[in-house]
Amino acid sequence: MTNQKLVLAYIGNGKSANRYHIPFVLTRGDKFRIKTIYNPRIHHDVWKAVDGVTYTENADDVFNDPEIDLVVVSTRHDMHYPYVKRALESGKHCLCEKPFMETLDEAKELFALAEEKGLYCSPYQNRRYDSDFLTMQKVLKSGKLGELLEVEMHYDYYRPEVPEGIDHFSAPFSFLYGHGCHTLDQVISYFGRPDHIHYDVRQLLGEGRMNDYFDLDLYYGTLKVSVKSSYFRVKSRPRFAVYGKKGMFVKETEDRQEEFLKMFVMPGTPGFGKDQPQHYGTLTYYDEDGNYHEEKVPSLDGDYARVYDDIYECIVNGKEQVIKHWETLLQMEILEKGVSGLK
Repeated sequence: MTNQKLVLAYIGNGKSANRYHIPFVLTRGDKFRIKTIYNPRIHHDVWKAVDGVTYTENADDVFNDPEIDLVVVSTRHDMHYPYVKRALESGKHCLCEKPFMETLDEAKELFALAEEKGLYCSPYQNRRYDSDFLTMQKVLKSGKLGELLEVEMHYDYYRPEVPEGIDHFSAPFSFLYGHGCHTLDQVISYFGRPDHIHYDVRQLLGEGRMNDYFDLDLYYGTLKVSVKSSYFRVKSRPRFAVYGKKGMFVKETEDRQEEFLKMFVMPGTPGFGKDQPQHYGTLTYYDEDGNYHEEKVPSLDGDYARVYDDIYECIVNGKEQVIKHWETLLQMEILEKGVSGLK
C-alpha cells in the first residue's frame, strides 16, 4: 500500500477495463491507485491513456512488481484461469471479470490457493449494485408485498445476429455463461442456496449452434425465482416482476449505468446512471386495512464502485469478504449443469 491506497494493475486494456472498472476506481482516489495496465498490444485508438498509469506489453511488469497489491483480470474468460493463478502465485490479491472460470474445478483450485496464501480473490459481481436490483430489495424489505411467492428476472436482447453468426456450440461461450452470471449472482446473493432448480437451456437455432436462450427456476420453499434471457426478444420483458400475497412490484427498465458508459459519460458526472421518474417501478398492494395502493417507487442509485469499496474494507480493514467463495462456486455449478446437455 501507498499512503493507505491499494496499488492496482489491470490485465487487459479493452472494454471491460476501460468501461466497467477504471472509471469507477477513479472515483475512489482516496483508496486506490492504478499503477500499471498490461495488454499484449497497447493501443489507444478507442480507450485513451489514463494519466499517471504505466502501460506495458510485458506481463512481468505486473506480476514481478512488489508494489502492486491487487491484480484485476479483465480479459476474455478463457484467459481468466492462467492470469488469476499467476497473480495468486505472485502474492497478489485478485479480482476477475465474470464468468469467473470456465469450470467449477478451476474455481475450486484457485479459491483454495487464495485461502492458502491469505489473499483476496473473487469475480467482479458489479450487478449486485445495479439500481434496479437495489430498488427491488428495498421493496421486499418494506414488507408491503406480504409473503413472497414469485420473482421474475429478465435480461433480454434483440440481437439475432449474435447467435446467427456462430456456427458451433461452446459451453464457456454460451449465453448462460455470459449473461446468467449476472442474474444468478443477484439471486444467490439475496436469496441464498435454492432447494432445487429446474433448467430450460436451449439452442433456438438447433443443435450444434450457440446457446441463445435460458429459463432457470430456482425454488426456495414455496417461492420460485425465475431467471430468463433470450437473444430474440424484440421488446424486453420487465427487468423485475415480483409477486407476493398482498401485492406486486414491476420494474420495467434496467440500471442505467451501462447506458451512460456506452455514451462515454463517466461516473462523477452529475446525474450519472440515475433513473428519472419515468423509469421508476410500480408497487401495487393492499395494506393491513384492505385499502388498495398503487405508487411509484423512486429508484435507489446504482454504483459499481461499491465492489471496490467492499474489497478495500476486506483487505485493509479485515472485514468479511462480500462476494463469498461458496456463492461463486454455486454459480459455477449451476452454469456447468445448465449447459451440460447441449452439444
